[in-house]
Amino acid sequence: MAVSLENIRKDMWIRVKSDRQMSFSWILVYLFPICVSFIIAGYTIVSLLEFFSSIDFTNPQLYQYSYGPFPEEFALVLLTVGLTGLVNFIVSTVFTYLLVNRRSTHFKRQKLLSEDILAAVNSLAKTKNVEAKANLLTLERSVRETNSEEAEKSAILWAILSALIPFVQLYVYYFLMKDFYIHERREDGFWEDLSRTLKKLDVNFSVPRRTEPIPYRSFVLYLIMTIVTVGLFVVYWFFVILKDPNGHFKYHMEAENHLLAILEPVAV
Repeated sequence: MAVSLENIRKDMWIRVKSDRQMSFSWILVYLFPICVSFIIAGYTIVSLLEFFSSIDFTNPQLYQYSYGPFPEEFALVLLTVGLTGLVNFIVSTVFTYLLVNRRSTHFKRQKLLSEDILAAVNSLAKTKNVEAKANLLTLERSVRETNSEEAEKSAILWAILSALIPFVQLYVYYFLMKDFYIHERREDGFWEDLSRTLKKLDVNFSVPRRTEPIPYRSFVLYLIMTIVTVGLFVVYWFFVILKDPNGHFKYHMEAENHLLAILEPVAV
């Protein structure tokens, strides 16, 4: 069991890289171009009003009016729009990569952790010479389901596709919400099965209670709200995609630390 326990410690160490908390300041990825658009729109309207007010309509020669600095200002507006779009394009691509990458790395780490926990429990059952075959089979089934259903998604591929193809970004938001919700429900089942198995082995492991479980979020509703609000609802969508995994990772750390503290004494 000592080897399995050491593997669990390694899995917990990996979470420093795989289960990263992402700052809510990433919401600026969407807010920044909106703010710039409002500023540019207001500036353009004011410039156009000044431009047309400078025309002397009483002059018979209607084409003899002063352009003023309007052409230069318009060129500056176009340049600002272009640079803002380029910066937003790059940052959005990086943001999508980070979101998909932390999903994949966390799921991969969770698979390793589940397998190592199963190996540790198997070893403990043999050491204690306790018949727990039915419970162990349930845990094994849970691990197999996780390995077969939680397919890895390429962060680079989805970042590029979302940057180049319209509406692919919405699909990325969809599977990020759905996958983490299903993952957490499946994981809750694993923790409960593990608790019952350890109890049969005379090890008291009570699963910590989730204070903020990931709720079911309707993609259709979020899409409709995005259309109705002319895209402004995406700000909240961003917030949800950042918040849900952050809370999930915090709970993971608590549950893993508690499990390790329970298993270490019995492994001696």
